[in-house]
Amino acid sequence: MPSDVETIARENLSAALQSSADPHEIELDLELTDYGLTSLQKVLFLTRLCEDLAVDLAHLTERDVAEMRTLHDVVDTLSRYAGKAS
Repeated sequence: MPSDVETIARENLSAALQSSADPHEIELDLELTDYGLTSLQKVLFLTRLCEDLAVDLAHLTERDVAEMRTLHDVVDTLSRYAGKAS
């Protein structure tokens, strides 16, 4: 069963993609670039996702963002901060 973070991440990624994908059909381990996500779209996706999860962007380092290559990476990273006060 997917976590809340995963479900919200899937929905946000689906909305960020130019050719909408069913959130439930997005593969966790497929590179985000394979879905056609550009660097700018990745930033917008992560910004919106952090807003929805109430994760302060200040928690994320450049390295965190660079290492978020798959949705699985995104979920793992943001799960560490979701639900924590700023």
